[in-house]
Amino acid sequence: MPGQNGTWGEKTAGEKAARDVLDAVLRRAIAAADPREILPRHLPPLPKGRVVVVGCGKSAALMAAAVEEAWPEVPLEGVVVTRYGHAVPTRRIRVIEAAHPVPDENSLRGAREVLAAVQGLGPDDLVLALISGGGSALLTLPAPGLTLEDKRAVNAALLASGATIHEMNVVRKHLSAIKGGRLAAAAAPARVITLAISDVPGDDPAIIASGPTVPDPSTFAEARAIIACYRLEMPEAVRRHLERGEGETPKPGSLPHASFTLIATPMMALRAAREAAQAHGVPALILGDALEGESQALALALAGIARSVRRHGEPAPAPCLLLSGGETTVTLRGGEKPGRGGRNTEFLLALALALEGEPGIWALAADTDGIDGTEDAAGAIIGPDTLARARAQGLDPRRFLERHDSYSFFEALSGLVRTGPTLTNVNDIRAILIT
Repeated sequence: MPGQNGTWGEKTAGEKAARDVLDAVLRRAIAAADPREILPRHLPPLPKGRVVVVGCGKSAALMAAAVEEAWPEVPLEGVVVTRYGHAVPTRRIRVIEAAHPVPDENSLRGAREVLAAVQGLGPDDLVLALISGGGSALLTLPAPGLTLEDKRAVNAALLASGATIHEMNVVRKHLSAIKGGRLAAAAAPARVITLAISDVPGDDPAIIASGPTVPDPSTFAEARAIIACYRLEMPEAVRRHLERGEGETPKPGSLPHASFTLIATPMMALRAAREAAQAHGVPALILGDALEGESQALALALAGIARSVRRHGEPAPAPCLLLSGGETTVTLRGGEKPGRGGRNTEFLLALALALEGEPGIWALAADTDGIDGTEDAAGAIIGPDTLARARAQGLDPRRFLERHDSYSFFEALSGLVRTGPTLTNVNDIRAILIT
């Protein structure tokens, strides 16, 4: 990948071939979700009235630019909110950059401007909503009685809890004045058409960016149950708001003027990755696009499958590439301050330890948005000699894992994969190559 920081093997032709396959797989997966290629064919017929473009997410600015390119003569207006460093030039649609994964003042300003942009529209007008992963933090408008600091505290607690993205977004929707279908409700009676890039397991429209334009089947009671399950400390104002349970989100059937289309998904990216592997002569098996759970636990499971392929030819004979998607979690335990790392580098360090130098197995794991957690790398790559090289440098891999310091581990080995922001996001891709 461009900017890849990896010197883990030019020793043999086999190692170079393995890296070439993994590089091609990641490139193809990201390209399959490029809005410039896929968005134009999903645009609706032009309306009689105004066209207002709103959006949020890591790909929002690039999606807005793709709309402008496809409709060069249309008098577009509107605003989208994206992550810092993810803006691209636009002429008619304004772009606001904000913080992710914990919202800031720009997240609040952007949400207010997005909500204002859809006010006062009529039935002949069109709201084109461009939604992608990361929108939950980027589009932050606290419910009445709550503050941005309340939302920041909740976000930080959820991110450290081990809660799934589905659970996190159930809570977020019930603390928001714009998520969970409220944006679409505010745009009525204008027609609302959402074009979305999914970054969530299962591609549930109500979960992507916390579903600002789709009905929400979840409830305040579910949000309270999630808080209780993970024993999260909430600001007093948040606790009272959830207990009151006033102002439920729009429920299924209540937004007849709104429609939703997925233009890119994790499975689409995995199928493209499979094609890339096959072009290199390597059969690929997709294990699933929605594998969740703790990064370390998933690493143990996939290490077992990889060993079975190599030793027994099941569930497929070697050479074989095992592909999977979905968003794992990293639960930070008490004790010492955690190090640096994201769910993909943590997965790979745990995988390397589980494989313990098993010959003929290489792996890559990366976030397709180019940023693993809050770090500057998309992920990392391992080979059969990863642990041996680490120990030769005096590094204790298990200690790095215990401290959740996987980024530092792979940085020391020059094993990080750096793509820079890709301006799209179809969740993580994990590729395990067995030769």
